[in-house]
Amino acid sequence: MLNITPLPAFNDNYIWALQTEQSTGFYVVDPGDAQVVIEYASSKNLTLQGILITHHHHDHTGGISALIQHFGDIPVYGPDSENIKGINRPITTQTQLTLEAIGLEVEIMQVPGHTLGHIAYVIADALFCGDTLFSGGCGRLFEGTAEQMFESLSRLSQLANDTKVYCTHEYTLANLRFARAVEPNNQQLQQYEQQAIQLREKNVATLPSSIAQEKAINPFLRADCTEIQQNLAVQFQQPIANTLQSFALLRQWKDNF
Repeated sequence: MLNITPLPAFNDNYIWALQTEQSTGFYVVDPGDAQVVIEYASSKNLTLQGILITHHHHDHTGGISALIQHFGDIPVYGPDSENIKGINRPITTQTQLTLEAIGLEVEIMQVPGHTLGHIAYVIADALFCGDTLFSGGCGRLFEGTAEQMFESLSRLSQLANDTKVYCTHEYTLANLRFARAVEPNNQQLQQYEQQAIQLREKNVATLPSSIAQEKAINPFLRADCTEIQQNLAVQFQQPIANTLQSFALLRQWKDNF
């Protein structure tokens, strides 16, 4: 069984620690801060045995060098195309890898949009998607196009409904405020927002979400929804011709929300 622990970092990042019940080691996803990982390892008497990186932004990669210095020559997986210092297991076109220290198989998905080389990892029923899919939202288009992000999110939405979504930021409440603005009559969205508010009042993570949950409430996975398209047509004073246009306008609206 895979145990997944959020290690809060900076203002709103989560570094995800992965281990099995039998293992004395663990892996982390997107360690922007080395110190919280080192403290976790010390408190649990565990050894860091590898790192998974989704993309090159510093709040996801900033801890790599210090973690290698502290734990030794551990494997660091990440996209080869993004020139990330410290990666020694570059991922190009491969679609699978094995985390040998804890005996788990990993599916690799290419999900450009936020950055051009962004990748996601699926381990058992858990999706580690960096800054591509958020609960209630998606990443900004810093390098890719709306079409690339739309296609990436479409691929993620085809994962099993019970797949748990582990993104890297606690953006849920802000995302849900926008989601409510573009689809105010979505009752599942309203209920989910109340649950998220209660969790954050207790300083509990709103994550993981699930693919089923996101398909029900996330406007970026619902760009074909009639209510959303009607509200976009009013907001931008133009007819909505197709779902990709709807998605691109949603991203533009969210950028200025």
